[in-house]
Amino acid sequence: MLMTQGQRIQTSATKCRIKSTEQMPNQKLTIYIDMDGVLADFQSAANSLADQFPTELGHHVKPDEVLDFSTFTPMPGAIDAVAALLDMGHDVYIASTPPWNNPDAWGQKRNWIEKHLPSLRRKVILTHHKNLLKGDILIDDSTYRGQKDFEGEFMHFGQDGMDWEYVVETIESITKLLKITNK
Repeated sequence: MLMTQGQRIQTSATKCRIKSTEQMPNQKLTIYIDMDGVLADFQSAANSLADQFPTELGHHVKPDEVLDFSTFTPMPGAIDAVAALLDMGHDVYIASTPPWNNPDAWGQKRNWIEKHLPSLRRKVILTHHKNLLKGDILIDDSTYRGQKDFEGEFMHFGQDGMDWEYVVETIESITKLLKITNK
């Protein structure tokens, strides 16, 4: 059964495993956002490799090992969405998994953040185990790095219509439901 966006938001807001207002009166939510595929458009950059390595792509050339992460374009709506979450008063971090076989990517991710989201500089966590993060919401497009075991609410970005508009509206509903203020 398909739900309208309003029904999905209400369902997400009421089913969240987020602490009640008695446990966190007037406190910020701690929100972690994945970078590649959520904030930065990894797939478009990876698709461009097909022209450079038409037969090797996927066999000998892995996109995450050769791409320059600092050159990715932002995902549609991502920059405005982060601004909206910050304006709600929440504590927002980037939680990204850098490719192990491409140590240059670690600095490239930092450079991307400096250019596109300077308000989140020094609010970056690089991890291969997102289940170890402590917070309220994790927004990620994959499930193979412990996301499903995250202690708070895991929002599976890109699935079932979950785009930036949906994410912001849902978190806004949660904020109002829990009566969280940005003071």
